[in-house]
Amino acid sequence: MSDNDERHIAVIGSGGAAMAAALKAVERGASVTLIERGTIGGTCINVGCVPSKIMIRAAHIAHLRKKSPFDDGVSAHVPVVDRAELLRQQQARVEELRDAKYQQILRDHPAITVLNGAARFIDAHRLAVKLNGGGERIIRFDRAFIGTGARPTEPPIPGLAETPYLTSTSALTLNTIPDRLTVLGAGFVALELAQAYARLGSKVTVLARSRLLSREDPAVGEALEAAFRREGIEVRQQVQVSRVNYADSEFVLETNAGPLRADRLLVATGRTPNTETLNLENIGVATVRGAIQVNECLQTTAPGIYAAGDCTDQPQFVYVAAAGGSRAAINMTGGRAVLDLSAMPGVMFTDPQVATAGLTGVEALRLGVDAESRVLDLKNVPRALVNFDTEGLIKMVAERDSGRLLGIQAVAAEAGELIQVAVMALRAGMTVQALGDELFPYLTMGEGLKLCAQTFTRDVTQLSCCAG
Repeated sequence: MSDNDERHIAVIGSGGAAMAAALKAVERGASVTLIERGTIGGTCINVGCVPSKIMIRAAHIAHLRKKSPFDDGVSAHVPVVDRAELLRQQQARVEELRDAKYQQILRDHPAITVLNGAARFIDAHRLAVKLNGGGERIIRFDRAFIGTGARPTEPPIPGLAETPYLTSTSALTLNTIPDRLTVLGAGFVALELAQAYARLGSKVTVLARSRLLSREDPAVGEALEAAFRREGIEVRQQVQVSRVNYADSEFVLETNAGPLRADRLLVATGRTPNTETLNLENIGVATVRGAIQVNECLQTTAPGIYAAGDCTDQPQFVYVAAAGGSRAAINMTGGRAVLDLSAMPGVMFTDPQVATAGLTGVEALRLGVDAESRVLDLKNVPRALVNFDTEGLIKMVAERDSGRLLGIQAVAAEAGELIQVAVMALRAGMTVQALGDELFPYLTMGEGLKLCAQTFTRDVTQLSCCAG
């Protein structure tokens, strides 16, 4: 940023997008006022990625102690789950990371001023901040960045609002394990928490309005549903809830499948952008159902106002938010950067994990691309065989004539650890032939990508062990 471009930037929020924007902006010479109405750190560190993955990992350990493929040779036993102690451990790590990765960094940056309060746009260059401690401050800015995130959606089901239902936020801090838990929702958050609670001791029922992971390739949802059923998790599809009642410490859901009863109800049907109190309409920032519309440079429809993360129309992953925040800061300080989501990875941390990148076959068809697909059963992956854990699949989509890789979907243990290889292959424009010729270490799950690529030209069941 040149000397005559020195700017004061207002950053609203303090999560992944906002922090990335603030840090990149000061790195490029700007001064920043960061405004946060709640807890510093946003969703991911406080009530999202970090605590959920700790809980999921604890549930995974509990599951393996109770049941594993090696129980004939290694004794198993039903573990005693002390949820209160697990919660203490979880929240201690959350607080540690919040301080190290957010609060301490903000304290150490003299170019960043933090205000605790709720911001509202007065016009295109002024914010009114209602301070948490009382009073109001007017902040003048040259550019503004919105990174206010999102919150769990409350669906308009009669009776629901009058019940003590759980959201993804409150489910992560519940200090007991309910005997019967019903989960309303069939996306990433719903399914991660459903399996975690089941492995910690709940009898879990998942209610899907259509099917599991309805936005993914059908093969992915089917594979995960089979895994859930093997663990005793009940999955009900095509369920419409018409009313929720709560009496005598019991939920009763009225549905097209009849009444369903539970001790606790977790509602995880989506997230709502935190934008309604910002006065966006008056400054010309367009939203659709609350989500701020941004272009590839993260600019809103109002000049000088940028946004990224879950409050926008972008995919709701914290790494997308952070990448958007940093690129927005470059653009706010005289540079030019774009956010390319054409090979974006997505990971769901169930067991098996679900990991995707690029296009599904249906998406390729919708774009008019002549594509073909191949599916590799994990029974053909040596690592899965020696793990005695062969339930799952890897699916590849490629352009028919050229063989250019278009997309990958995987349902496998540690699928999230192999998907970045797929992302790099997509970025490089690799063909499935080239991917199949690459060297992959033997007895890794990543080798499954090589094997799946080879299925476009040969029968991999007839290959020797190292898939040369």
